[in-house]
Amino acid sequence: MDAKITLSFNADVIDSAKEFAEKHNMSLSRLTEYLYSKLTKSHFYSLEDLPLTDWVNMVSEGQAEYVITRKTKAAQKKEFYESGKKKKK
Repeated sequence: MDAKITLSFNADVIDSAKEFAEKHNMSLSRLTEYLYSKLTKSHFYSLEDLPLTDWVNMVSEGQAEYVITRKTKAAQKKEFYESGKKKKK
């Protein structure tokens, strides 16, 4: 089942992503779905570990900038345990 979402990106990034998707015979929606699928099926310790970073840099024609807020170990632990509770429901 497909679900719809609304995202906002820099217009230049969208144009480049559309070109990339078209060259690979897929829609921008399916490309985005593919990237999210790869992202959520792997365990990364930081955004810089993502194999998508090079692709994002290529598409955006510039260095990707990530805004990261560091979490305390207590906050990470709480988030971990709460995520397990949600999966069991």
